[in-house]
This record gives sequence, structure tokens and C-alpha cells, in this order.
Amino acid sequence: METYMTTPKDIQRQWHLVDLKDKVLGREATKMATLLIGKNKVYYVPYLDCGDYIVVLNAAKVRLTGKKEQQKQYFRHSGYPSGLKIISYREQKLKDPTKIVKLAVSRMLPKNKLRSQRLARLKIFKDESHPYGEKFADK
Repeated sequence: METYMTTPKDIQRQWHLVDLKDKVLGREATKMATLLIGKNKVYYVPYLDCGDYIVVLNAAKVRLTGKKEQQKQYFRHSGYPSGLKIISYREQKLKDPTKIVKLAVSRMLPKNKLRSQRLARLKIFKDESHPYGEKFADK
């Protein structure tokens, strides 16, 4: 009797195109996190990076539910006294809407050594133009 073990050469990566126009951020971020981790694959193992590539379009047109658009804030701290920086969702959306999507997906990924590799396969664009057209030509 033999036991099958997934190896890095068994991993086959696919490309997914996600359009966020008028979609709810959190619901789409969970789907993207699942694809980046690779949990949709039959050969998924937690210690290997089995996920796919994701191209995200229209990050500037994503929406939030409820009052989150007025109330949501992003925090960061420099580590120095009085180094707390707070930016509202609206300010961040004007400044860099791709960061909103990246933070949402990043915070849904496991906090381990594979996180940065998975996030490197997430390509986010604020509008519909992207340089990965040849990856989706056959679909």
C-alpha cells in the first residue's frame, strides 16, 4: 500500500480573473483567499503553496455594506511614541484603492511563512486595464 504525498512538481497553477465592480469586498476577499491558498485543489496540503494566480480588476469600484464606508478606518503604528497613523476608508480609496483589496485578502490568509508567496500571486488593478490578457485568451 502506498501513500500519496503532494510535491512541488505536482502543483498546477491556474489564472483567475475577478471583477470587483459593485461587489462586496469581504465576500470576494474570502473567495480570493481560498484560491490563493489552494483549498479548491484535490492535492491541497497545508505545508505547500498550492494556490493559483488572481488578477483583480476595478478595485476602485468595490463596495462595503452598512455604514462601513463612513466608519471603517485603517491603523498602522511606527513603533515610536505617538506613532499611530489612522486613515479612513474614503481617504484610502482616493489615495490607493488597490491597498484596500490587498489588506482585506492579506488579513484572511494564514499568518505563516507562505503568506508573502501567496500575496505575490495577487495582481490588483484599480480599473479594467491589465497586462495579463494572454493568460485569459484561451478561456
